[in-house]
Amino acid sequence: MPPAVTALTGMLLMGVIAFAIGRRRCAHPRFEGRPFHSTQAYYGWYAALWTVLPAVGIYFTAYILFLCRVYAVSAATLIPAATAASALGLFRAYVGIRPELRARNAVEQTIMAGLLIASFVSILTTLGIVVSVVFEAMTFFKQVPFFEFLTGTKWNPDTAFLIGAGREGEQALKPQFGSVPLFAGTFMITLIAMCVSIPIGLFSAIFMSEYASPGLRRVAKPVLEILAGIPTVVYGFFAAITVSPLIVAWAEKLGFQADSTNALSPGLVMGIMIIPFVSSLSDDVITAVPNSMREGAFALGATKSETIKKVLLPAALPGIVSAFLLAVSRAVGETMIVVMAAGLRANLTANPLEGMTTVTVRIVDALTGDQAFDSLETLSAFALGFVLLLVTLVLNIISAVVIRKFHEKYE
Repeated sequence: MPPAVTALTGMLLMGVIAFAIGRRRCAHPRFEGRPFHSTQAYYGWYAALWTVLPAVGIYFTAYILFLCRVYAVSAATLIPAATAASALGLFRAYVGIRPELRARNAVEQTIMAGLLIASFVSILTTLGIVVSVVFEAMTFFKQVPFFEFLTGTKWNPDTAFLIGAGREGEQALKPQFGSVPLFAGTFMITLIAMCVSIPIGLFSAIFMSEYASPGLRRVAKPVLEILAGIPTVVYGFFAAITVSPLIVAWAEKLGFQADSTNALSPGLVMGIMIIPFVSSLSDDVITAVPNSMREGAFALGATKSETIKKVLLPAALPGIVSAFLLAVSRAVGETMIVVMAAGLRANLTANPLEGMTTVTVRIVDALTGDQAFDSLETLSAFALGFVLLLVTLVLNIISAVVIRKFHEKYE
């Protein structure tokens, strides 16, 4: 058995034993007739926490030392040390359990501290991601001006390796890092996906929450949510093999010319993939609107459609906006469908029948090539990620403003 599994099993076993001992401690003859501050379960949890947390602290400290390459504690030393710490913790808890001990307060404060630590870990992880992206992006912007990168209309980094090899003086085209075609492709495909997913997802949510019978809802909602579990590579195959040829054929019949790798195909398929996100979240939000608002509208003579349009949708709008924002984030971050159906060509065009690519696809392409990590092409991935972070931040701010305004209106 691996050491990690052995340690986890040992901690769980000692925690269960400590829980039982803590509960039994309350029934000790010396405490007979004396009322306890908390229930027996809290004293059991008090003993379990005192038993498990010291071992967790030792294992965590050893792991940090190993990650920082300070010292590697062997399992032969670590497991006995953790076991001894747990035993001492159990003894401390056993001795401390008395009728006047506020076990409930101690347990709840410990849980609150754990939740606070989890929150800090999330915040620090986010800060770490932002700092790592910004640091590498600044390295890129020292060689390529930020506004040139942000406003350039040509993306051609293929000759960047010559600069890294010290051969920039040779007869070769200068690498171009204009991000406008990439963001234009990202917004184009995202817009197509939203035009598919938002109407269908919202209308299906309205149907399931207000019109569907309970039996139909129990069947339809899980079936619709199955779409969210299909791997994106399967959607990519569907877009490349089925949807793209259909678009090319229909475009020819209508007198247009469509590339075999066009932006319309991944946009449509991505929209189908995102429908469950919009539908499920919007359905939950609309269902959560109090029935008193429905009944009040009906009492005033409103029809069902008028109630939905004038009462339910405005009241549920903050949650619906959140669902839309989640769908946009999902579309912006999608890679596999675009790679398989739209290609890798950075093309600045307003025609969805032509091939184009997105920011995330170019990030993957830059980081998976054979370029050195400090080359301009590789560092451009961090610059794209940095700008994408700014775009996401702006979207979140707009969403927060809209949600706050409607919360104030319908509170």
